Amino acid sequence: MTSSGQATIAVTGATGRVGGRVARRLAAAGVPQRLAVRDPGRAPDLPGATAVRCAYGEPGAVAALEGVEVLFMVSASESPDRLDRQRAFVDAAARANVRHVVYLSFFGAAPDAVFTLARDHWATEQHLRGSGLSFTFLRDNLYADFMPALVGEDGVIRGPAGEGRAAVVAQDDIADAVTAVLLRPDEHAGRTYDLTGPHALTLTEVAEILSRTSGRTITYQPETVEEAYRSRASYGAPDWQVDAWVSTYTAMAAGQLDGVSDDITHLTGHAATPLADVVAANQ
Repeated sequence: MTSSGQATIAVTGATGRVGGRVARRLAAAGVPQRLAVRDPGRAPDLPGATAVRCAYGEPGAVAALEGVEVLFMVSASESPDRLDRQRAFVDAAARANVRHVVYLSFFGAAPDAVFTLARDHWATEQHLRGSGLSFTFLRDNLYADFMPALVGEDGVIRGPAGEGRAAVVAQDDIADAVTAVLLRPDEHAGRTYDLTGPHALTLTEVAEILSRTSGRTITYQPETVEEAYRSRASYGAPDWQVDAWVSTYTAMAAGQLDGVSDDITHLTGHAATPLADVVAANQ
């Protein structure tokens, strides 16, 4: 505990989009924190924050986490060995006597999830359950902030999503929810929350919203799975990465990203942000 009685909090991913938002919220609330990052030189300069080198799967992780009571764990960067590195990091947290881990998982995480990376999230959750650590799982849907990035240069969103839906969620809302749990972890021990936006949208509806907010004409063109693999082959990405990209859309088609939760409101006290408002704020 700190001198103020607040548990010692560590934040991973503080150089990224969600972790950085969480770190800024904790700093604004006057909460001391440790920023566990791969490169301390890139960590945000925040009042009350101390940056330490901490890489998933590396031996120094235990020392970096010593004295930490509550840990916010984002998923490791996408790679073939991501699950191994995440399991190793959970083990490091246990050896460092971390009390509670808040893990940012994914909506519908399951061993047979269509979205391939959601299987890694489920396996990480299971490893946390077996670690002896107290935990909270926050399963976010697709990022609303990333929807404009789906649009090609010709103004078309292409993918094999059919008429499936996703309850896309704002990164600011995710950060608000994470911060609320970090500040009162004991109230959320053993809980799993679904973090979604206020509406489950088809990609046709996403395109319509992006058109209204951007002033350009954006449309959705469904692809077959075969067309999706062919259209992404030019990027030269490894097979596992292409599988992840394509399965984002096929998970929508399978209905696995559909469903709206009120957990954002429950955790933060405010309603989830609609996609149109997210896009307008980011322009």
